[in-house]
Amino acid sequence: MNHVEVFVTGLLLVVAALGALACRLSVPYPIMLVIGGAAIGFVPGLPEITLDPELVLALFLPPLLYKSAVYANFDDFRTNLRGLTLSTVVLVLVTMAGVAAAAHTMIPDMSWQAAFVLGAILSPTDPVAAATIMHRLNAPRRLVSSIEGEGLFNDATALVAYRVAVAATVAGAFSLAEAGLRFVFGVVAGVAIGVAVGLMSAWVRRHISDPQISVTISLLTGYAAFLPAQAVDASGVLAAVAAGIVMAIRSPEVLDARPRLQGYFVWDIVDFLINATLFAMTGLQLRAIVAGLDDYPLGALAGYALVVTAAVVIIRVAWFFAVPSITGIVDRGSRSPPRRLSASWRMIMAWSGMRGAVSLAVALAIPLTVGDGSDFPQRDLILFLTFAVIFFTLVVQGLTLPALVRRLDSDDDEPDTEEEIRARLVAAKAALSQIDALGAEEWTRDDTTQRMRGVYDYRVRRFAARLGKIEDDGYEDRSHAYQEMVRLVLQAQRDALLTMRREGRLSNETFNLILRDLDLEESRLEAT
Repeated sequence: MNHVEVFVTGLLLVVAALGALACRLSVPYPIMLVIGGAAIGFVPGLPEITLDPELVLALFLPPLLYKSAVYANFDDFRTNLRGLTLSTVVLVLVTMAGVAAAAHTMIPDMSWQAAFVLGAILSPTDPVAAATIMHRLNAPRRLVSSIEGEGLFNDATALVAYRVAVAATVAGAFSLAEAGLRFVFGVVAGVAIGVAVGLMSAWVRRHISDPQISVTISLLTGYAAFLPAQAVDASGVLAAVAAGIVMAIRSPEVLDARPRLQGYFVWDIVDFLINATLFAMTGLQLRAIVAGLDDYPLGALAGYALVVTAAVVIIRVAWFFAVPSITGIVDRGSRSPPRRLSASWRMIMAWSGMRGAVSLAVALAIPLTVGDGSDFPQRDLILFLTFAVIFFTLVVQGLTLPALVRRLDSDDDEPDTEEEIRARLVAAKAALSQIDALGAEEWTRDDTTQRMRGVYDYRVRRFAARLGKIEDDGYEDRSHAYQEMVRLVLQAQRDALLTMRREGRLSNETFNLILRDLDLEESRLEAT
């Protein structure tokens, strides 16, 4: 085994260990990855890793963006369209300008072009850590959707601004009119390409019955949208997001249960591996980055990091408290003013502005040289400041966010569980109606119809009791007892299969096939 194989194996083991530690400590895995990535970079003897900037965005961003779009909650986005637009466009540009101004003022010899590159890199938020915490705390769905929606759509604005800033730095000139035209073209062409790719992917997957091939197409769809858009100088970010949105809308109609189920778990793993790889690779480059900053005193670097981090955090907090007040004044004359957010909700939104994988990927994609062949100005410093801001927002804000959510009363939304119960009740009633219709068919059997009707009759009564529509006659207790009994019966079957395999009477392939079916049966218990 050569050094590369040892290195890759060790890196995967470290990533798995960090993920396991994150689960053990009950913290979002990006927090452990950023800490572990920083530590990895300074382990003696590890090779220095240099990534090709041109490949970073194309390799890491498409699947992250596509996955986020496919599993996003678009109904909540529509109800908060104005707030989402302000956060994903205006706030991004304000953050970019504010960070650029702070960096240009405080850091000697940092040009406006390089400062705006730094501002564009740090302007988009990463919703993974914040949304993970919100889900664990059963925060209102509308709050979680607001954070996820902002993290999904602000990438487009930030990446367009980043490309303009990098182009200005490389060329040494900037044209506002040209930048505006590039922005409009990038948005329109990117969305068009993404929609076309999404529709094509949906059509192909409708006609494919093999779940493995279907999931593979899903993994490639983000690239299929991103790369052509980038090739024509359109927004690859918007293309990947648009393809994901189209697939999210079409998937219930074109996909069967197996590819949907397998895709859900595959994308969880892919998302984790991409984030882990980004943080680990950045950590491995951190030592070289720090070594390239020998001209800066340690105290000066700490001061620059503190100033830039403070700018990122303060701008966001000020935004969420100032802008709603301004829009509230504008809306006073409206017949149906939009719903105002409480102060506690604004604070949670402001404190959820963590930076993560997207900022890392964009920072690593900074060109090594400019147009005349010289080094990109202060590239190592920009990378260092990016990592410093990510470290603070993920670790400090990420670890304190749960306490903030618990302390502040943010539960001004309809309980999500009630919405879920109503939906399950409607689905169970639809099942009963279909059973009645099928009971009249010649090919159905009376005993089968009666058995299925008993299951769904009980389900309707249970959900109706939970909504308070009928008296609770112990439905929940009986349901829990039934589920526990089924789990024990399923475990007995697994144990019997294990004994057969151990004794050589059952092949491993058949064992895994039956085991998967038993696992799927158990996964349905929460819905019964």
